[in-house]
Amino acid sequence: MSFISYLLSGVSLGSVYAIIALGYTMVYGIAKMLNFAHGDILMVGGYAAFIAFNSLGLPIPVATLISIVVCTVLGIVIERVAYKPLRQANSLSVLITAIGVSYLLQNLALLIFGANPKSFTSFVPIQPLHFANGALTISGETIVTIVVCIVIVAGLVTFINKTKAGQAMLAVSEDKGAATLMGVNVNATISLTFAIGSALAAIAGVLLCSAYPTLTPTTGAMPGIKAFVAAVLGGIGSIPGAFVGGIILGVLENLSKAYISSKLSDAIVFSVLIIVLLVKPTGILGKKIMEKV
Repeated sequence: MSFISYLLSGVSLGSVYAIIALGYTMVYGIAKMLNFAHGDILMVGGYAAFIAFNSLGLPIPVATLISIVVCTVLGIVIERVAYKPLRQANSLSVLITAIGVSYLLQNLALLIFGANPKSFTSFVPIQPLHFANGALTISGETIVTIVVCIVIVAGLVTFINKTKAGQAMLAVSEDKGAATLMGVNVNATISLTFAIGSALAAIAGVLLCSAYPTLTPTTGAMPGIKAFVAAVLGGIGSIPGAFVGGIILGVLENLSKAYISSKLSDAIVFSVLIIVLLVKPTGILGKKIMEKV
């Protein structure tokens, strides 16, 4: 039963990675840039939920909603202030800016909240489920995280394929110039993408802090990097790929900690990424794109 327990915990952790990776993959697929501040938006969402619940005494659904709103607004502001002026700049400039925004958010959180960890109260009121006379226990956080991830992925796929805004995103991802000629508001579409990605980061932050109830200014740093790895592993730019990559990464990390070494688990995860990229550089579900020169 211990293997099943580790496996389910890995799927739960991978679901969090998948939700974060969706933000990476949407922004890259549409704006063709990597928002390395994405993990720190998760951290901001965690602090927003913490303050709303612990300091203001608001109910869990309201605190979660406030976290989503704060991160959504923050994502739009970051895109308008930091990334929009660099729309025509080279990729290195955008990358350096993204890293700068990441450190800015971390240090602002450090100044405001301090370095001491905050004890985060779980936002999942569901009691654990016990099977086989207690030999297997599945926490409420595990159940909710997996279900929420599946719902989000299904909802995003439906949104992209069935709505006018989703079709605009697909058009911008293919060719910004042609999309503009067809009447698509490229700037509004990119802002919407950042808003959705940041809202997902807030949800991931609440789920992550509920499962691992410690909140610090660097809470989003490593999950953000691993979610980026998950996006690349699954095929960056692909929503199903982000889901698959996140689940694989979470399961691999958890099983590595359980059966090999907790100290080597991160090294094993990144090693697998290197191997996959050597074999299939576009990722598991990524497609090779031909560019005219």
